[in-house]
Amino acid sequence: MAETATIAQIAEILSDQIFVEFLWTKVGPINQNWKCEKPEAHKTQSHPTDVVFYYDEPYDDVTTYVQCDLKSYASNSIARSQVEKAIMSLSNQVACAEMSPEWQERYASKRKDFSISGLLFVYNHDGGYDRTFDEYLEKIDLSQLDTPANGKLVVLGPVEVHWLNNVSQEIVRMRGKAGPDRLPDRDACSFFYPQPVRRAQLRGEQRCPATLEMLTGPWIILQYDATPSKRAGIVVFYRPQGETTDEFVYLLDYLRQHGLLDAKRDITIRCMEKEGVSLNNFQKSRQYYLGIMGISYTGIGSLADAIGNIKFELMHNLISQFSKIEIGMNYD
Repeated sequence: MAETATIAQIAEILSDQIFVEFLWTKVGPINQNWKCEKPEAHKTQSHPTDVVFYYDEPYDDVTTYVQCDLKSYASNSIARSQVEKAIMSLSNQVACAEMSPEWQERYASKRKDFSISGLLFVYNHDGGYDRTFDEYLEKIDLSQLDTPANGKLVVLGPVEVHWLNNVSQEIVRMRGKAGPDRLPDRDACSFFYPQPVRRAQLRGEQRCPATLEMLTGPWIILQYDATPSKRAGIVVFYRPQGETTDEFVYLLDYLRQHGLLDAKRDITIRCMEKEGVSLNNFQKSRQYYLGIMGISYTGIGSLADAIGNIKFELMHNLISQFSKIEIGMNYD
């Protein structure tokens, strides 16, 4: 039983390490039960909370609270039935949290509108993370879930957790570097959200966290302020494998349309692909994009100059390892 508790604590430690770099804030007590508001429908008297994080939405004056179910397992020890049970339980938790005075008293601020999302965080602690996890999700009967109409459930399986862990660790590594490539401190960093014509980004100069939608999308764009020794810039953490030129043409067009390609900003793209195929395809995409845009001026400050100065670098592919003995002896 003690070993099981220690393994479960690994997911808690890892989630803290990951989400702090995406500017989420942990709130309230951890590992607590609270009264179920729908005991007949949910067939239980209480619901668990492993941990709750919150962040402010970029486009709405709303705080999102993320009710988390943290799982840590070995690659050969999880079954479809366990995944379905966990998602069903999480759905019930979110449904009850929206009406629970006890949950809201512990975790939510009464001074601001809020929404509640559910997050199933599944970490493969023995490093054998695999891509079969999505097969479990495809067969779930969504009609059986009790998630409120304005709520959402997000599942981060082993592959997604591995990706986000690598991004967060890359941010930490870049922040610890010396020289001109050093990333500024966390207070000078934010995540980029475009300004749509009909839906303004409300945060302005305030720091924007990475929302659940960004973390499950094809890329995560970190932006940072200028410092006395470094220009302002962005880092695009690019999740796809970079197997085609077209996908990078799409990314370049996205950056151009949202005003990110200018001479005043350093731009770096980081990809976790192993073989170097993505680097070759990105290099080809630059020339192709300039060709289809009909760009002829290539001087300083031009679009061609901005695209030509984009750095493309491969990320370290890291697998976090935790000592169960060390965690088990942590008495703080």
